[in-house]
Amino acid sequence: MVTAKIAPSLLSSDFARLADECERMLTLGADYLHMDIMDGHFVPNLTLGAPIIKSLRPHTKGFLDCHLMVSNPEQWVDDFADAGADLFCFHYEATNNAAVLIDKIHAKGMKAGMAIKPNTPIDVAFEFCPKLDQVLVMTVEPGFGGQAFMPDCMQKVRELRKRFPDLDIEVDGGLDPENIEVAAEAGANVIVAGSSIFKAKSPGDVILLFRKVVSEAQPSP
Repeated sequence: MVTAKIAPSLLSSDFARLADECERMLTLGADYLHMDIMDGHFVPNLTLGAPIIKSLRPHTKGFLDCHLMVSNPEQWVDDFADAGADLFCFHYEATNNAAVLIDKIHAKGMKAGMAIKPNTPIDVAFEFCPKLDQVLVMTVEPGFGGQAFMPDCMQKVRELRKRFPDLDIEVDGGLDPENIEVAAEAGANVIVAGSSIFKAKSPGDVILLFRKVVSEAQPSP
């Protein structure tokens, strides 16, 4: 049985108060802290990197779910492990040898995740799923926050869930109270949301709603 995990995207937080924002999200019920790592090459935006994760680590016990939207993710495994990342999620499209990379991530004591862009067919992930801790199905093009959710990507989630009933399946991009039910019913159990949580009048209520919808969508044991 997979469980609901809500992962606020700190990309939508106040970076000047990053540690405080992390603790606020955990207090409001977040399970993961989703950290968007962008290099300005694999995606056109530039955000935080391993030095900021390392600075943040002593100030939070939260699970740091690091999504690396970077070229050549292999070169950053050691840095993120040393920084204290809990999960290292690379893009399938950014590596030439996913199997070796997964082993390297695990050898450094981190969980391994693999992200799939909207136009990448989901079957490329199947051979790696038995070794992965999580698969991230992007529901927007990676690189910017605030984009609209792409419902067509839910077919990928359905196929993954059918084949791998115990796998953590994460969705990221445009998730909000209006479409969370679609994602949950498709089989997603790890929900990344930035704007819809941080810009809400009551972020805690949004986290609670997400958890309730995802939990109710899970099959009975």
